Amino acid sequence: MEQHEVVPDVIDVAPKQLVEVKYPSGVTVNLGNVLTPTQVKDQPNVSWEADNNSFYTLCMTDPDAPSRQQPKFREWHHWLVSNIPGNDVSKGEVLSEYVGSGPPPNTGLHRYVFLVYKQSTKLNFDEKRLTNRSGDNRGCFSIKKFAEKYKLGLPVAGNLYQAEYDDYVPILYKQLGE
Repeated sequence: MEQHEVVPDVIDVAPKQLVEVKYPSGVTVNLGNVLTPTQVKDQPNVSWEADNNSFYTLCMTDPDAPSRQQPKFREWHHWLVSNIPGNDVSKGEVLSEYVGSGPPPNTGLHRYVFLVYKQSTKLNFDEKRLTNRSGDNRGCFSIKKFAEKYKLGLPVAGNLYQAEYDDYVPILYKQLGE
């Protein structure tokens, strides 16, 4: 996470544990490997070492919107699920539905960061629920501020990949109404 400057761009301290992220396309996220938007268009399977009696929050965020050189929309969050029992993401409360990578053309590699926070208890979230049919209310997000607001502490697990524009991106933009 330090090598790809996720620390300090997104979080202050790198989590000790790795989040395992596997996409239906067969690719796996591995600490900054390069994947394509086509490979990551569908919601992945995510797991981590979890306490089955605890609740967790999972976030996927892009600090490089619209580009790493000019991140004026930092961060654009792609997925946010809270109140996950253990590591069963399918039973969590979806605050923002999954949206795959959509880096604009000619903006180079973007970092896509997965972070998991252990909650002290089941929480009530007052965030607007977002579908994967619109890009509204996703930009200028801060997982750090979100974690502070809900007293989530530091992330317990994380991972990231990088991606740049490919032919799938215009299809994604159409889905988001852009």
